[in-house]
Amino acid sequence: MQTLSARNGMLQIWVSQVRESPWVAAGLGVALLVVMWLLISSLVNIFDGAHPERIRYALYGGGAGFAATTLGALAALALGSISVRTQDSMLGFAAGMMLAASSFSLILPGLEAAEDLTGSGLQGAATVVLGLALGVLLMLGLDRFTPHEHESAGTQGPHSSRLSRVWLFVFAITLHNLPEGMAIGVGFAGDDMQVGIPLATAIAIQDIPEGLAVALALRTIGISALRAALIAAASGLMEPLGALIGVGMSSSYALAYPIGLGLAAGAMLFVVSHEIIPETHRNGHQTAATLGLMGGFAVMMFLDTALG
Repeated sequence: MQTLSARNGMLQIWVSQVRESPWVAAGLGVALLVVMWLLISSLVNIFDGAHPERIRYALYGGGAGFAATTLGALAALALGSISVRTQDSMLGFAAGMMLAASSFSLILPGLEAAEDLTGSGLQGAATVVLGLALGVLLMLGLDRFTPHEHESAGTQGPHSSRLSRVWLFVFAITLHNLPEGMAIGVGFAGDDMQVGIPLATAIAIQDIPEGLAVALALRTIGISALRAALIAAASGLMEPLGALIGVGMSSSYALAYPIGLGLAAGAMLFVVSHEIIPETHRNGHQTAATLGLMGGFAVMMFLDTALG
């Protein structure tokens, strides 16, 4: 009876959340339906033996992101502790790389591919904008209806009071890493290594300070150093999983590739604006965080030019 009552209580909370944000719920539903449709279509192609190299490269890229996250998490054991100012600078650096990756490695190739497919610059731009909107709706809905916690902003989403702080942080990290993995997968979906390689390289580089910052943030809520490093490293598993989702949903139809690029870019831009930048500016270290962001943007721009 207690279990049934608890389930009914949770259901009532979910219903109230949907009633409070019906448009967000509807947008999340539309985004999930589109993603599932693209995934199912691509799975048919995969089972037919199509595009095995895309999946392999996507897993390589996602695995590199996981390895980089693990490296950063393990570095937290050796460093002990670093100042909050330095953490904000590192997260700003990661945000800068994500901004540049969204622009140079996702949106611009998406516009080029869409224009080639549609034969019109206007229709090509509309295709990528559609992908951007889907990415934002997806992340907005997940952020609204998934329980998670940020170090500065506190608990977010329904049922957050029912979960431990460790799990809330884990959910927050998951929401953060999923679009990065999706971006890697989409980058390899078009058989163009000039898009996939610099994008995967940049995301892996920014995953190192990100993994370090996550491990240190977990330690601030009383988790042991080793356990914090392991949890932060495990969060990197979302990158190869996200890469499979990204390459899958972008390999079904020709237009799915530029739409997928736009979707990954929209998801990453949402995370940067909604999550990372506010977190780095809450402690009074706006200048350090902004300088880190500019440095990360410059590094990613250089990598995109040098490797692409």
